Amino acid sequence: MKGPNLGLQSMIRPVFRLLQGAFAPRSAASGRGYRTVPPVVIVDEPVRPADEIDEHEKQWSSVRPPGGRFWVAYNGEIDGVDRWGRFSAVSVDDRLAPMSLTFVIAVILAPAWVYAVGTAVAAVRFARRATPSGPEPPPVSLLKPLHGAEPGLYENLRSFAEQDYPVVQVVLGVNDAKDSALPGAQALIRDLPASDIALILDPPVRGSNLKVANLENMLSAARHNILVIADSDMRVDRHYLGAVTAPLHDPRTGLVTCLYEGVSTGGFWSELGALHINFGFLPSALVAAALGIGHGCFGATIALRRDTLDRIGGFARLRDELADDRRIGDAVREQGLAVVLSRYVVEARVSEPSFASLWHHELRWARTVRAITPAGFAGSVLTHPVALAALGAAASRFGLTSCIFLMISCLLRWATAVVIADALGFTTGGLWLLPVRDALSFAVFVASFFGRTVSWRDQLFHVDANGRMTVEGDKAR
Repeated sequence: MKGPNLGLQSMIRPVFRLLQGAFAPRSAASGRGYRTVPPVVIVDEPVRPADEIDEHEKQWSSVRPPGGRFWVAYNGEIDGVDRWGRFSAVSVDDRLAPMSLTFVIAVILAPAWVYAVGTAVAAVRFARRATPSGPEPPPVSLLKPLHGAEPGLYENLRSFAEQDYPVVQVVLGVNDAKDSALPGAQALIRDLPASDIALILDPPVRGSNLKVANLENMLSAARHNILVIADSDMRVDRHYLGAVTAPLHDPRTGLVTCLYEGVSTGGFWSELGALHINFGFLPSALVAAALGIGHGCFGATIALRRDTLDRIGGFARLRDELADDRRIGDAVREQGLAVVLSRYVVEARVSEPSFASLWHHELRWARTVRAITPAGFAGSVLTHPVALAALGAAASRFGLTSCIFLMISCLLRWATAVVIADALGFTTGGLWLLPVRDALSFAVFVASFFGRTVSWRDQLFHVDANGRMTVEGDKAR
């Protein structure tokens, strides 16, 4: 043969040199890049005297040192190959690390970027859905469990009481006569005397979940077959009940739920909390729903028939569940009924007076999800592309390629947030806080793996591996 496969090498070598140049570190002294991976040269012949080698082959020379590894010189540059001419890690030193790490970063970021694009696509598709309407709307009992005088409570409650809906009963419930939510509830009854509003003050508490205990006490006052349950920090317009009850005309539908938009009540921490809802939680829920893997059911709205609630065992089965909304959705699906995600998006009034308040709130969410779906929660690390890219850049000592990856992640994050906001009508005024928001979200994600304790409604709870909770220090019930 004419030299060591010179035709093949002449094609491979320039390409490989180009790849080496892209990822090779630079010498501080010369400013030139040195190779991290040796090129492939096949040496399969005994060494011949120089006078037997023609001018073309004189560019190549070989020596076989002890150990059977060939070292090939090409134009004075020494490269290592094995006897079959294959790439061999034995001849590669630690200068290969930058190229390998860059490849690992790219492999991790690729699905994270796909997810980011997927959130924008899911939001646009969701926004194009029409809000269904049904025949004669059935009478509704609207259950609002209360705890504490959160900012805007009166306005929130009034938005549910003033509906363009034929027959609606509002049931408000507290289980403590000293609850600071009572004055707002009483003011609503006083200001809307023509509305059908009942206030239930019932102290018995069964189980660890105080919200569920409140709902159990309120249920006996609900007179109608259609029940709508909504958290007290939600606010809606006058068409809400018509939108969320329409799907229940289909007997195959067991429950209707709603996503929610975060609306800050004012302040830096509240703004960060709203950003998490609008550009963290909500997009991920839309992607999960589009893929059919979310099984979401959200406390913002749960609408169902009374007989469906009876079939799943009522509120009693939720007494010690931290994620009571998720559990009720799963129980309805177990009955062979559909859980429908309504096109209607309610407003969640976000009021976080301090970093500690925001941190405990979001840590409770994260640890709840981790307890219910541990594998899915671990996989949600891919929903943090900016944090992953920043860690990759730091690990590679801020090499050029990893910094480009970080820039792509930041631009993609901002662009998809703009698309989501435009599709769903969210404000874009706080998008400049996205880097801070993403750093905090990743910190919460990491912290959720270190403990099973959560703070909720001024109490400390321990959450077991099944998502059931007990008051910290109490025995399981």
